[in-house]
Amino acid sequence: MENSKTRREAALLVFVVFLLGVLLGGLGNHLWGERVWGRQNPPGAPTRDELVNALTHELQLTPDQQQQLGAIVDDTRAKIHAAYAPADAEREELRQQGRARVRAILTPEQLPKFEAFMHRVDEQRKRDEAEHPKH
Repeated sequence: MENSKTRREAALLVFVVFLLGVLLGGLGNHLWGERVWGRQNPPGAPTRDELVNALTHELQLTPDQQQQLGAIVDDTRAKIHAAYAPADAEREELRQQGRARVRAILTPEQLPKFEAFMHRVDEQRKRDEAEHPKH
């Protein structure tokens, strides 16, 4: 009797700890996503064609209006990209400064490993940007 009660309590405790871990992990992921990815277009943001097609369907746009809308979307996105370009350049400069500072503290044996690691990071960044453009 006492043994089965102890097992139930232990199982309940494991379940509660697991549930708290899931909740805390989900909250942490949400907060991290808001902070890190919140300034980018969310994955699944409509492409130019998806936006034009959706508005064409919703508003019954004429072919002339569709062309004008496409030009407006292209122009707006180009202006947004131009507005962010200085910040992107500054971010890259800061990234390179940080890497230079790290290189300064590494031994000659560690440098190639660091360069290989940073190459992998840069390649992942390129893949991410290709999948989810920011602007």
